[in-house]
Amino acid sequence: MKSREFGQAGPRVSEVGLGCWQIGGLCWGDVTEDAAFEILAASLDQDVTFLDTADVYGTGRSEQLIGRFLKTRSENIFVATKIGRFPVAEGETNFSEAMFRKHTEASLQRLGVESLDLTQLHCIPTEQLRRGHVFDWLRGLRQDGKIQRFGASVESMDEALLCLEQDGLASLQIIFNIFRQKPLEVLFDKARAKGVALIVRLPLASGLLSGKMARDTTFPENDHRTFNRDGQLFNVGETFAGIPFEKGVELADLLKPQLPHGWTMAQMALRWILDYDAVSVVIPGASRAEQAMANAGVSDLPPLPDALHAELRQFYQREVADHIRGPY
Repeated sequence: MKSREFGQAGPRVSEVGLGCWQIGGLCWGDVTEDAAFEILAASLDQDVTFLDTADVYGTGRSEQLIGRFLKTRSENIFVATKIGRFPVAEGETNFSEAMFRKHTEASLQRLGVESLDLTQLHCIPTEQLRRGHVFDWLRGLRQDGKIQRFGASVESMDEALLCLEQDGLASLQIIFNIFRQKPLEVLFDKARAKGVALIVRLPLASGLLSGKMARDTTFPENDHRTFNRDGQLFNVGETFAGIPFEKGVELADLLKPQLPHGWTMAQMALRWILDYDAVSVVIPGASRAEQAMANAGVSDLPPLPDALHAELRQFYQREVADHIRGPY
């Protein structure tokens, strides 16, 4: 597993991490504790050192499982979590300094640590980013030693650029894949100049870029690929990268002739992301240990040819860009 520097002043982390939304068990179908531990173990056995979670994933379950699992391992693992979307009682709001401190303490307890490696704003409303108070609260938590660094997970490039104006920002988490290439032209150079780490989520567009889906593929009722296809509960961009499912299947099928000999679609899609040095870490999820192992193995593959990169860029502009929905 190759490693990359996490921003200007951060540690080195594995260039392939593990996204832990799945093990929360609420939005990707049922995932048992045993399955979650197998996925985590398979990742660490492949030298993955970066785990991405959030307090809201399974309303704390993902953090709890990670905390319990890491007590059984000796590796030095970087755990990134998120704040700002946890369900709260009626009459309360997530966007106050008191609530930020409350939710940070809860994450510390669930993960079983004294200080969080990274806390990210979790796709919070743009108006909150503009006001800027949330960043002041994060700076206070860092000063108090509750968190080591802070960043933001965002939906759009406008939000990403807004966050880049904040002093002390360590990272931005963005949607970036063959179907979502806007960050290339808008964000990468600016983030690199600022020394801000880029964490890439949805690298396989909720599985579309695995090339294994058909128009009649179905998902469990408690899978966001069933209940959020058109953005019914949260930003449509988080599901199939904002592309209508049937169109996404069609587009993925069009990519198959471009595969390097002997490669899978998922390998090409992940390698394409890693070929950009502005990316610090990519965080594919996994519902099985075998998936986690295959994802980690992409670090050992050679870069894609320049000609293939050019063709994939043209494919996005010609076939994909007009079909993306949601903030971008």
